[in-house]
Amino acid sequence: MFNLLSTTYLVETLEPIVKWLTIGFITAILLTAIVVAIAKRDMLSTYFKAAIISFTVYALIVGITMLILEIIKHYDPTYLEENYVNSEIVTLVFLPILITLFCILVSTVTAFILKKKGGETGKTVIKIGTIISGLALLLTVILVAVFFYRNVNGDGYYTDGYGNLNNFALYFSAGLIIVLTIGASLLFDKSKDGFTTRTLSVAGVCVALSFALSFIRLWKMPQGGSVTLASMLPIMIFSYRFGEKKGVLVGLIYGLLQAVQDPFIIHPAQFILDYPIAFATIGLAGIFNGLKFNQKLEPLKFALSATFGAVLRFICHVLSGVFAFGAYALDAGASNILIYSLAYNSFVFVDLVLVIVVGVMLFSSKAFNNELNKQ
Repeated sequence: MFNLLSTTYLVETLEPIVKWLTIGFITAILLTAIVVAIAKRDMLSTYFKAAIISFTVYALIVGITMLILEIIKHYDPTYLEENYVNSEIVTLVFLPILITLFCILVSTVTAFILKKKGGETGKTVIKIGTIISGLALLLTVILVAVFFYRNVNGDGYYTDGYGNLNNFALYFSAGLIIVLTIGASLLFDKSKDGFTTRTLSVAGVCVALSFALSFIRLWKMPQGGSVTLASMLPIMIFSYRFGEKKGVLVGLIYGLLQAVQDPFIIHPAQFILDYPIAFATIGLAGIFNGLKFNQKLEPLKFALSATFGAVLRFICHVLSGVFAFGAYALDAGASNILIYSLAYNSFVFVDLVLVIVVGVMLFSSKAFNNELNKQ
């Protein structure tokens, strides 16, 4: 019989393999692109399309495989015991997140199929699916709250004077960031078009690419978070091209996937700050796309947009660190929890540097810009 424990070690074994395989894949694509650009420049656009399709297929295979293994791993009692996690986290946190993702996936795919057939049915399904997915997310937050009050509140570590977990500040911060993110997306993104067939397919590709790249961890932080191989880039490019409203939604979905991949959840508002809303804010990375820059300065415009999204994500993690994870700062001997949280979460900016480097190279390519701007 299949041993779930073996999956835990299988994930740990596969991660470095996936990392170097992906780095090798990307390196091969870039080297080949240089050769094509020198030998047959007119073929660069065709090669670029083929490279995107090939890497997307690869990312889908990697992403789906690792997601399945991660799901199995987190149901393993031995894994839970080794990480000092109560088994209720599976039923009250992990399973609700999976159900929310399933609701979003089913409603999106159904709407996509019906919309291709024409008529208003697709729009109706999108509205119903949005309501169901929203209720599923709300239920997830409520169940995380139940988990908190059963297993964390009063434990003497995170709360009760040592860690100084601040309920009011957490809920207020999460609510404020949600309002500001939604408000900014509505204010700066004036487009009224919904998800077209192309937009939906590109959104799926970008989520798959980001999720696959998130397994390419250059290093992992001890209390959650990691520096990855520009995993934020596909979501930011999507937002930059299709607008902040769609970008925020796609970022939120990616944030839920991150909660499945690397769950570090003790409080409902902390869950919101560190996962769905933190990654939803990087969907605001298209905020400077409307600026009238010279076409040659497009890379600079994207770099500014990416920085804006990353700073917002950083703020979310810092607020979570200050109001939920103060115990870790005290364990490290830090005299100021805010400074500790600012320093700890600065890994986001290392991620940002990689995003800007790769993003600037992409936006400097005429073939990439032409492909990106196609209707």
